[in-house]
Amino acid sequence: MTTYYDVPADLLIASLSEKLKSYDKVSAPEWASQVKTGTHRERPPVQEDWWHTRAASVLRKVAIKGPIGTNRISQEFGGSKDRGVKKNKAVAGSRNVARKILQQLSDSGLLVESLNT
Repeated sequence: MTTYYDVPADLLIASLSEKLKSYDKVSAPEWASQVKTGTHRERPPVQEDWWHTRAASVLRKVAIKGPIGTNRISQEFGGSKDRGVKKNKAVAGSRNVARKILQQLSDSGLLVESLNT
Protein backbone atom coordinates (compact mmCIF):
# COMPACT_ATOMS: atom_id res chain seq x y z
CA MET A 1 0.00 0.00 0.00
CA THR A 2 1.28 3.44 -0.89
CA THR A 3 1.74 5.94 1.94
CA TYR A 4 2.63 9.62 2.01
CA TYR A 5 6.24 8.64 2.65
CA ASP A 6 6.42 6.87 -0.73
CA VAL A 7 5.03 9.70 -2.88
CA PRO A 8 7.27 12.70 -3.71
CA ALA A 9 6.18 15.81 -1.82
CA ASP A 10 5.61 18.00 -4.88
CA LEU A 11 3.27 15.48 -6.53
CA LEU A 12 1.38 14.81 -3.30
CA ILE A 13 0.89 18.48 -2.47
CA ALA A 14 -0.24 19.35 -6.00
CA SER A 15 -2.88 16.62 -6.12
CA LEU A 16 -3.95 17.23 -2.53
CA SER A 17 -4.44 20.95 -3.16
CA GLU A 18 -6.74 20.12 -6.09
CA LYS A 19 -8.72 17.81 -3.80
CA LEU A 20 -8.93 20.47 -1.07
CA LYS A 21 -10.58 22.89 -3.50
CA SER A 22 -13.69 20.70 -3.36
CA TYR A 23 -14.05 21.26 0.40
CA ASP A 24 -16.23 24.26 1.20
CA LYS A 25 -14.66 24.89 4.60
CA VAL A 26 -11.13 25.11 3.20
CA SER A 27 -11.08 28.45 1.43
CA ALA A 28 -8.97 31.56 1.54
CA PRO A 29 -10.35 34.44 3.62
CA GLU A 30 -10.84 37.78 1.91
CA TRP A 31 -7.69 39.18 3.53
CA ALA A 32 -5.52 36.37 2.14
CA SER A 33 -4.82 38.15 -1.14
CA GLN A 34 -3.24 41.11 0.65
CA VAL A 35 -1.04 39.52 3.33
CA LYS A 36 2.50 38.24 3.26
CA THR A 37 3.19 34.71 4.43
CA GLY A 38 5.80 35.92 6.91
CA THR A 39 7.98 38.83 7.92
CA HIS A 40 10.79 37.42 5.79
CA ARG A 41 8.79 38.01 2.60
CA GLU A 42 8.60 41.29 0.72
CA ARG A 43 5.34 40.69 -1.15
CA PRO A 44 2.19 38.56 -0.94
CA PRO A 45 2.06 35.29 -2.91
CA VAL A 46 1.44 35.60 -6.64
CA GLN A 47 -0.40 32.31 -7.18
CA GLU A 48 -4.19 32.41 -7.05
CA ASP A 49 -4.54 29.09 -5.21
CA TRP A 50 -1.69 29.54 -2.71
CA TRP A 51 -4.05 28.99 0.22
CA HIS A 52 -4.97 25.48 -0.94
CA THR A 53 -1.33 24.65 -1.68
CA ARG A 54 -0.33 25.80 1.81
CA ALA A 55 -3.21 23.83 3.34
CA ALA A 56 -2.09 20.69 1.50
CA SER A 57 1.46 21.21 2.69
CA VAL A 58 0.28 21.72 6.28
CA LEU A 59 -1.80 18.55 6.06
CA ARG A 60 1.25 16.61 4.87
CA LYS A 61 3.44 18.06 7.63
CA VAL A 62 0.88 17.16 10.29
CA ALA A 63 0.68 13.62 8.93
CA ILE A 64 4.45 13.16 8.93
CA LYS A 65 5.46 15.02 12.10
CA GLY A 66 2.61 13.90 14.33
CA PRO A 67 0.88 16.27 16.73
CA ILE A 68 2.20 19.67 15.71
CA GLY A 69 1.01 23.10 16.74
CA THR A 70 0.61 26.49 15.17
CA ASN A 71 3.97 27.83 16.32
CA ARG A 72 5.91 24.86 14.98
CA ILE A 73 4.11 25.01 11.63
CA SER A 74 4.89 28.72 11.34
CA GLN A 75 8.55 27.91 12.02
CA GLU A 76 8.47 25.27 9.29
CA PHE A 77 7.28 27.89 6.79
CA GLY A 78 9.69 30.57 8.00
CA GLY A 79 12.86 31.80 6.38
CA SER A 80 15.71 34.22 6.72
CA LYS A 81 14.87 37.88 7.10
CA ASP A 82 17.00 40.34 5.15
CA ARG A 83 18.07 42.94 7.71
CA GLY A 84 20.20 45.08 5.44
CA VAL A 85 23.84 45.30 6.50
CA LYS A 86 23.33 43.07 9.53
CA LYS A 87 23.37 39.29 9.28
CA ASN A 88 20.22 37.55 8.17
CA LYS A 89 18.10 36.13 10.95
CA ALA A 90 15.76 33.15 10.98
CA VAL A 91 12.15 34.20 11.50
CA ALA A 92 8.91 32.25 11.62
CA GLY A 93 6.16 32.47 9.04
CA SER A 94 2.72 33.88 9.66
CA ARG A 95 1.08 32.22 12.67
CA ASN A 96 -2.29 33.62 11.66
CA VAL A 97 -2.17 31.81 8.32
CA ALA A 98 -1.07 28.59 10.04
CA ARG A 99 -3.79 28.90 12.68
CA LYS A 100 -6.58 29.59 10.17
CA ILE A 101 -5.50 26.68 7.96
CA LEU A 102 -5.40 24.31 10.94
CA GLN A 103 -8.86 25.50 12.00
CA GLN A 104 -10.24 25.00 8.50
CA LEU A 105 -8.73 21.52 8.20
CA SER A 106 -10.13 20.47 11.57
CA ASP A 107 -13.57 21.95 10.76
CA SER A 108 -13.65 19.98 7.52
CA GLY A 109 -12.85 16.76 9.40
CA LEU A 110 -9.40 16.19 7.94
CA LEU A 111 -7.62 16.75 11.27
CA VAL A 112 -8.51 15.48 14.71
CA GLU A 113 -7.33 17.44 17.74
CA SER A 114 -5.31 15.55 20.29
CA LEU A 115 -4.28 16.80 23.70
CA ASN A 116 -0.89 15.95 25.13
CA THR A 117 -1.95 14.67 28.53
